[in-house]
Amino acid sequence: MSRTKAREIALHLIFEMGFRQFEEESLDERLDEEIMASISGDIALYAGKLSAEQTQYIRSVVRGVAAHIGELDQTIEANAKGWKLSRLSRMTTAVLRLAIYEMRYVDDVPVGVAINEAVELAKVYDTEEAASFINGVLGAVARAEKPQDAPAEKKDESRAEESNA
Repeated sequence: MSRTKAREIALHLIFEMGFRQFEEESLDERLDEEIMASISGDIALYAGKLSAEQTQYIRSVVRGVAAHIGELDQTIEANAKGWKLSRLSRMTTAVLRLAIYEMRYVDDVPVGVAINEAVELAKVYDTEEAASFINGVLGAVARAEKPQDAPAEKKDESRAEESNA
């Protein structure tokens, strides 16, 4: 099972947060091998044993989203121009929470990958329109959080000019 599948399972668990409060015990319960096997008949995604790395990733991301949910929701509202969080589908909200968390806090997930994976998840679990909306919101978040430094060549030129002066 790849990181993409682990991300998809994490999305399911984050989606559940839209219906009930996050509980640490339920996370461990949901990732139990026997529970996963019992669900696998209905949802192929849950078939197969999770590696320790995948389980750690899922736990880390789900716990992180739960810990930062207020901040993530503020970021969504700030970048979803003209949309209140309450107007978004629970799946759209879950996808955005996951992607923004990855963009900010998961060092080995590049911003572009987080955005692309979010769009692909939206195509599977939401609508084509939601996928476009998610892409736009995440693009705005990425632009807002990207350092506004000058291009490297201009920095080098200005340093050279300063040393010549």
